Formats: sequence, structure tokens, C-alpha cells
Amino acid sequence: MHRLRVLLIAILLAIASVAMSSTNLFSQSTIRSLDNPAAKPWAMLLLGTAFVNAMTGAVFVAVLASRQTDIEHSGAGWNLAATSGLTPGALCRVKLAALTLLIVPTVVLQNSALIIFGRIMGISVPLDVGPWVTYTLLLALVNTAMCAYHLWLAAVVENQLVVMSVGLLGGFIGIYMLLSPPALARLLPWGYYAIITPAKVSMVDSHAVYEYIQVPMGWVAGFLVLTAVIFTVATRRLDRIER
Repeated sequence: MHRLRVLLIAILLAIASVAMSSTNLFSQSTIRSLDNPAAKPWAMLLLGTAFVNAMTGAVFVAVLASRQTDIEHSGAGWNLAATSGLTPGALCRVKLAALTLLIVPTVVLQNSALIIFGRIMGISVPLDVGPWVTYTLLLALVNTAMCAYHLWLAAVVENQLVVMSVGLLGGFIGIYMLLSPPALARLLPWGYYAIITPAKVSMVDSHAVYEYIQVPMGWVAGFLVLTAVIFTVATRRLDRIER
């Protein structure tokens, strides 16, 4: 992993995400409301990072999956692993487990850094712990699920530009899903970046009003279980492919 520099990639993407998520904190209108509980500054910041993660989440996991799998294509790694008794499908599952150990702490550190930066910028109202913990946990799970799809794609397609293109396309779809009806977002994997967002904004008298909303946990759980089943079946089928 260190040789493939995925740790550095994860750190850089996390820093970029925090930077983009915190841009609203610099506007004068936002600065004046950072100490106002009625303005819900933490909900505003959470929604901002949700937009950023919907755009960058698929790209993030596509990069990780591509970096972890490209070496197998270029260096005949599939055959080398097979000589040690590790089938292509099993190798993909091992890679997903390894990437999960990177994805989860990256998400936790990213959101923790954003909260700390919010405090530094002047948010003085108490942190809304519940929504932030819920979102952090679900974001880590959705990122892992999306990584599973991209990892499988990276394994079956030798040209890793295809994987990166799918990741970029997923970023655009993720943003669009935040603006789409929830019924549509539930039908697409990228839509779950929107589904797990526990905050929304609405315009009241020309002013943005932020509020927390309930996350449909049943749909999220169904998506995660379905992803696990699909990934398990798909990786087992990889063992039948001649390489």
C-alpha cells in the first residue's frame, strides 16, 4: 500500500475535501451567524461537506481501487497470486478489506478536521453530535460500498482510465442526486451520498434556512446488504475468468 502511495492520495483528498467544505465559513453572512443557534451553523457545514463528498467520494474510491488493481494487470499479479493459492476473487476481497482500513479513518479524520476548523472559524454553538456521528459512519460505509464496485470494475477492465472515468461520472451524478427527488436517488449507487445526508436547506423569505432531517436507514441498510451480495457473487465469478 505504501508503495502505491494510496495513503498519500487519501490524505491529499481529505485535505482537499475539508478545504472545499469550509468555503462557506469565509462569507460575511455566514460569519455573522456562527454564534446563532437558530441559524444552525453545524447543519450548514454538514450540508456543505455532503455536497463535496457527493462530488468527490466516487473519485476518491476510484483512485484507490485503480491504484490497488493496476499493478495486478501490469505485473501479472493475478497469476502470481494464483500460484500462492489466492484466486482473483479472493484477492479482490482482500484488497477491499485493506482499503476499508484506509477509507474509514480517512472519513473520520476528515470530518473531525472540519469540525475543528469550524470551531477555529468561530462556530460557538454546541456541536450537533448525533447528525455528525451518523453522517460520518454512513459516509464511511457508502464509500466502502462504492469502493467495492470500483474495485470489481478495476479488476475486469485492464484500462484503468475506464475506472477513473466512471468515478468522475459518478461525481457528477452524486451532485445531481442531491438536487433530485429521494425516490430517484435511491435507485442509483451514487444517490446514496444524498440519501445519507441528514440536513437540508430551504429558502424562507429569501433567506437560507438549514434543518436536520431523518435518514432512511432501511434504504441505506438495504443498499449496503445488496452491495455485499453483488460484490461477493461478482468476485467469485472472477475466478472463472482466464487470465
